[in-house]
Amino acid sequence: MCTRLLLGTIGLCLTLAYACAAQAANPKWPTSLTLGSASPGGVYIIYGDALAKILTDKLGIAVNPLPTQGPVHNIKLLESNGAQLGLTTMGVALQGWNGTGDWTEGKRFQMMRALFPMYDTPFQTIALVRSGITSIDQLDGKRVGVGPRAGTGSTYIPSVLKAIGMSAQITNGSFDHMADELFASNFDAVMTLTGAPVPAIQQAAAQQPFSLIALSREQIDAIRKAIPEFSPSKIRAGTYRFLDKDYDTLGVFNFAIGRADLPDDLVYQLVKAVFENQPTLLKAHSTAAETIPQNVIKDTFLPLHPGALRYYREIGIKIPDVLAATTN
Repeated sequence: MCTRLLLGTIGLCLTLAYACAAQAANPKWPTSLTLGSASPGGVYIIYGDALAKILTDKLGIAVNPLPTQGPVHNIKLLESNGAQLGLTTMGVALQGWNGTGDWTEGKRFQMMRALFPMYDTPFQTIALVRSGITSIDQLDGKRVGVGPRAGTGSTYIPSVLKAIGMSAQITNGSFDHMADELFASNFDAVMTLTGAPVPAIQQAAAQQPFSLIALSREQIDAIRKAIPEFSPSKIRAGTYRFLDKDYDTLGVFNFAIGRADLPDDLVYQLVKAVFENQPTLLKAHSTAAETIPQNVIKDTFLPLHPGALRYYREIGIKIPDVLAATTN
């Protein structure tokens, strides 16, 4: 009896010692983190919710997903410490870093650091088959939904239209709202940049047939000349239930970002946890197939957080000097 009591006491002491040691090893870690994602019906909110669950489990601290208006909103939240983690397209991040986008009002948002690559965001134009719309040119002057007000689509579509000599009556809203408005014929198409498939559109396509309206080669060339951060992109056949052939388009890559003042060892463990649990992300949404370390090279300007930099170097990925710098 005494032996069992003694062994039990020793075991309890060891357990407490390990717990204290683990806690003492990370004295500067915050007790919780907020992750800015986006609005319902899009890919960000699905990806962000899955990411938050993985990080909460693997880091041992609460990571709370926050629905937002998208990349612009997320960058602003990071700057003000309203969120410590966020999701963004690199085109919007470039505007924020340099203070060139209209939304920046000349301010440079440089608290953000790159953490890990997510997936490509393709430009896509979606219309109901019954609308009779078969070319982008038919949308000149028409009513177009572009997604959340601070999202990538809302940020870029005016510039895209200008580059190809078009205009449109632009409407903002969640992607759930966009699908409803298409059905109600309150506008003619959804034209946006977001991951594919857009969950709200994929679900809506079970009720009525949709089609993806392609850019012409001349339009693609004009857009790339005007907006050089765009690169060739493709939505594979079968990505949407109604897409029976590859859809060639343009896109910008998405990255997860974090505040520069997050502890290095926390970010190292965060990035490590993401890649080690990528199959779980993939179950949440197919775009996570591109969440692999090798895609870190899709970042051409935004400095990596030192904790993330350590991870990539440890696994043998060569990081350009510009990404290893801590300031612009």
